[in-house]
This record gives sequence, C-alpha cells and structure tokens, in this order.
Amino acid sequence: MAILNLLADAREGLSLGEVAERVEIHKSTAHRIIMNLEGQRMINRDPATGRYQLGLRLFELGSVAIAKFDIRERAREYLETLLRETQETVHLCVLDNGEVLYLDKIEPTRTVRLSSRIGLRNPAHCTAVGKAMMAWLSTAEVEQIVHKHGLRRFTSKTITTLAELRGELAKVREVGYAIDDEEHEDDVRCVAAVVRDHAGRPAAAMSIASPSFRIPLEKVPVFAKTICKATQALSREWGFTPNRETTIAVAG
Repeated sequence: MAILNLLADAREGLSLGEVAERVEIHKSTAHRIIMNLEGQRMINRDPATGRYQLGLRLFELGSVAIAKFDIRERAREYLETLLRETQETVHLCVLDNGEVLYLDKIEPTRTVRLSSRIGLRNPAHCTAVGKAMMAWLSTAEVEQIVHKHGLRRFTSKTITTLAELRGELAKVREVGYAIDDEEHEDDVRCVAAVVRDHAGRPAAAMSIASPSFRIPLEKVPVFAKTICKATQALSREWGFTPNRETTIAVAG
C-alpha cells in the first residue's frame, strides 16, 4: 500500500531504486513486491523509461467500488452523529436537475421542528444545501440552473439576482460552508457543507437546520465546523483527496 500511495503521487513514475529509497525497504524487497503488483496489473513499467506507474487494474477496481457506493447508507452514521451533537434537524441532499432533492432526514424530539421531508424538492439558490453544492459547479452550470429555475423570492432575504448569487457562492468557496439565513423560510436558519465524490465534484450536501432562534448568527461558525467535519469525512470515504484548490478551510 505504501508503494501504491507513493506511485499515486508521482506523475512521472518512479524507478525501482527510488521506490525502495522512499519506502525505506531493501531494493530486493521492493523488487519482489513490485513484481507481484505488476503481475496483478496494479502497476506497470514504462518500457521506454523503466519507471513504474499505477496500472489500469486499480481503475477497474475503483470503478466497481464507486458504483457500489450508496451515499444514503454511508451518510446515515454521520447524520446520526450530527443529530447527537447538535440536537437539531439534519439533512442529506443532492442536486437533481438543478433542484435540491432531500434523500434523508433525521430530526430531534423537540417540540418545535421543521416541515421538511424525504423526497422533497426545493430551489438551490435559497437553500444552504443548494448553495453548498452550486458553489463548486462551473459558471456555465450555475447559469444553466438559474436560466431553468429562475431566482424566485421566498422571503425578504432571498437572493434574486445572478450577481448576488455569484457573490454568495464565492463566499461559500472562501469559508467552506453555506448558510440559509431565513432565505427560503422566515425564522429558519440552516448551515450546510458539500460532500465531494472521488473526482472532487459536488455530489451531495449535508445540513443542520433549525428555527433561527436556536442558531443565532454568532453560533453559525460552531455549527459550520461540526457540519464540515462530517462532510469532509464522508468525502474521504468516497475517495476524495483534497488539494490546494479544493481544501475547505472553515472560518472561525
């Protein structure tokens, strides 16, 4: 595994000697392991340079693993942890045809709760989960969603212009989480963060939602750290490896 991880980070491949040196094993041991990996098509040797790179068998195995990844099942334990830590309603959502689709929801036993439900669809521009995912789409994809669904006003705080939305999504990328500050429903506040797939695409989002009096603005960074911890862990399960451009740095 150390050799495979090493080759994954080496764009030009590595020689046998380099592998042995970096993994800190004897060259004969490295050669034996490499021969086994090469026999299983996990790695291959470039005949022109003699350097080793990852093989296509890993791509085949990864494709099978991704196809079997059930986001709702994998996210459930994180939602349950979020519920225990916050005692607020938590959601798992995806973007479907430019709208937010609620895949799962767990709510506390409190008297005052939210009216969301599994299977519900909501606009993306005025929900925390929607903005958390849209922030990592291309400009063309965002504009396509706006063109198709518009920017309908729901409350006095709803974003209703493309310029405002662009500014909001830039802020989401900067801090690493999104807020619905009474933009979809009066007196409801949500904090959400994106879940990335193995390719770094915004595949889903999780949120903490509550009547706004239970999530005052000064406590938003605390809830944001909690939700980002969960979404980052789930993203890693999905095979996402952060880099400089995609690392989420939570403010506060």
